Parts: sequence; C-alpha cells; structure tokens
Amino acid sequence: MTKAVSGFSKLSKEEKIHWITTNHFSNPEQAAQEIKKYWNSDSDLQKLHDEFIENTISNFYLPLGVAPNFLINGKNYTIPMAIEESSVVAAASKAAKFWSNRGGFKATVISSEKIGQVHFIYKGDTKKLKTFFTTIKPKFFTDTESITKNMQKRGGGILEIELKDKTAELEDYFQLHVTFETKDSMGANFINSCLEQFAKTLKEEAKTFELFSEEEQNIQVVMSILSNYVPNCIVRAEVSCPVTDLKEDKHISQEEFAEKFIRAVKIAEIEPYRAVTHNKGIMNGIDAVVLATGNDFRAVEAGVHAYAARNGKYSSLSHAKVQDGIFTFWMEIPLALGTVGGLTGLHPLVKMSLQMLGNPSAHELMQIVAVAGLAQNFAALRSLTTTGIQQGHMKMHLMNILNQFNASEQERKEVVKHFEKHTVSHSAVVDYLQTIRK
Repeated sequence: MTKAVSGFSKLSKEEKIHWITTNHFSNPEQAAQEIKKYWNSDSDLQKLHDEFIENTISNFYLPLGVAPNFLINGKNYTIPMAIEESSVVAAASKAAKFWSNRGGFKATVISSEKIGQVHFIYKGDTKKLKTFFTTIKPKFFTDTESITKNMQKRGGGILEIELKDKTAELEDYFQLHVTFETKDSMGANFINSCLEQFAKTLKEEAKTFELFSEEEQNIQVVMSILSNYVPNCIVRAEVSCPVTDLKEDKHISQEEFAEKFIRAVKIAEIEPYRAVTHNKGIMNGIDAVVLATGNDFRAVEAGVHAYAARNGKYSSLSHAKVQDGIFTFWMEIPLALGTVGGLTGLHPLVKMSLQMLGNPSAHELMQIVAVAGLAQNFAALRSLTTTGIQQGHMKMHLMNILNQFNASEQERKEVVKHFEKHTVSHSAVVDYLQTIRK
C-alpha cells in the first residue's frame, strides 16, 4: 500500500516521476523511461504542455486525423478530429463524401445565449426580496462594467438578470439567473467573474436595504457558477435529398433504405436504451472536433445529454422523415464553443486545427461541430440498417490487434490479405497469426 505524500505539487517534475515510479512500479527505471519517452524533444513546447495542468509528468497522445470533403453551407471543409476509436474518422469521411454529391450539409445557429447563476439563501419576506432586486438591478450592470467592457466592444455582454424563487423545491433557496452572450469565446471565465461580482453586490446592498430586517439583510451566497446546460445556445444541422438519390447499396432499394433508416431513428426517439448508444455515436463526431479545437468536451457532453432528456425522457438528438419524396435528416443540439481564449491560442495543434477550418468564428465552429455529429450518426445508422456495423468497424480494428501482438510487416500483409475475404474478430486474427508463426 502506497504511503500518502505531502507537498507533491512542490516537487520538480523529475522528483514527481521518481516518487511515482518507486512507489507504484516493480521496475522504477523502466517505468521512468516509458514516461519520458512521450516528452517532446522541443523543451519550450514541453514546458508549454507542462503548464496546462498541475503535476504534469508526461504527454498522453491521441491520434489527430482529418475527415475531408465536408460541404457545409456551400463551403468545403477538411475537419480535424482527435479520437482513439477505430472507424470514427473513416465513417465521418464516408458520410461527408456521400452528402457532398447530394447538396452537402446545411447548418444554422438558432441562438447563442449562455447561462450563469448565483445561488443564495434568503430567509424572509419574498415580496421584500423582489422589491430589493428591482431596486439594485441596475447596480449589477454598473458594478461589472470593468469586466464587461471588452466583451461589449465585441458585441457581447450581460443580456438579462432575473430573480428566481426556488423555495417550492428547496427551502429558502433563490437564485440570480443571468443570460450572457460571449461571442467568439466560450466565456467561462468571463461569466464566472461577472457572477462573483453579482454575489458581492447582492450581499453588500442587502446590508443597507431599509426594508429588510436584520435577519433578511444576511443573504447567504452558496455559490456563483456558470451552467453547462445551454438550451438557448442551439445549432441545427441537416441534410436532404430525393429518396431516389439514396441508392448506394445494391442489396436494398432507396425506398426500403429510407424506411429502415427512419424507423431506426424513431426507435431511438422512444427507447432510452437505444437512444443512449445512438447519441453516443453522434458524440463520437462532436467530441473529436471539440477536442481538436481546444474546447471543453466534458461541458459539451453534459449539456447535450441534459438536452436529450429535457422533456422528461432521454431521447434521440437526431430526427428523420420523408415528405413529398424528399428524405430529410436533421438535428438541433446545444453547443457552447469558443475560438478565442483557453487552449485555442496556446496549443500548437489546436491553432493548426482552427487554421485548417479557416479560423472560424464561434458560430461557424458550432455549425462545423454539429455537422460532424450528424455525419457520424448518418454513417452509423446507414451501416446498422444495411450491412451491420461490425464489418467495417472490425476491419479498422484489425491494425490494433496486430499491434497488440507485435506483428511484423510481412505478417501484417498476410493477415490483411486473408481478412479481405474473411470476417474479422479478435480470436480469428489471433488464430491466423499463430498459424502463420508456426
């Protein structure tokens, strides 16, 4: 059992690695070599990565791939994707090529409002609190002028501040519910700075409000924090074409494909067990682009899945229909993204990814990311309703299996050739590899 360590964050990187390897590995020297193998040879670049987080000991690599041929609102994109899962980039690329010949993807930002809240406890007359809030509301704006000045120059800022009574759900609980526009930044630091100032103003002004009793003057702020649930920061992505243009699989007619595809989507709309996996497929595309562009994929995941359950039951994010002979597949999702601030100006590959996309605005990036998710969903549903998903996925997974067993270049060629005509499975690949080696 490892002993607790004190002052770990104050150790040098070498000292941290020495403590970790001697306390957690049977061969400390080998473990240290493995950790250092992933250091960047450029010391300045490594120092930059070291300072992204605390207690950095090495770099954890993910593949950065690209999916070309995305036609979005009439403009061609090559989309960067950082992800480890086999077949995701290939599936996105295939869907992009399919729709590039059928008018491409259409994407629209419907709204881009973000939310922050000051959660507080007030024990007193609610009518008095409402009067107090109306009286001091202008001061919330004036007290944050130094914070909002630059954001306002870019067309953003505080849109609205509301007092919400939540006492029916939790005793003495109220909140300041604040709506923001943060333009090209994700805006987390901006929002949180504003909220903390609101909390100070709220508490200070309460102490001298003449209608309050002594107890009512003692407003207790529990916390001030932005919300990652952004149901009014919505982007729509869609594709459409005549059903007759859906012909690509010789084993199924266009009409049957459209019918099966729509049925698969409707199953995800009503069956949560399927909806979770259905939406996970969408997030394969979304997370990969969010990560490649230096945005917070955990915040995006949390917000998107909350949105999928907004009507009281977890459901599909995407929808499909045929009307007057036209097949339409679409999705509306919340995406709070930024193209300035955070890692966007620090991480070299994030900067390259944004350059690859033409240095998009936050609204343009929302459209690109939503399209990547819709493309991924289309590719998955297309496979599921025709050939099945495992055939393509396992062929992509073949290289991972061969790497796991340290296959030589000659062995790789023989195995790949063999499985051009045979079904790929982990056990089948291992068995064939063993046969070759005998």
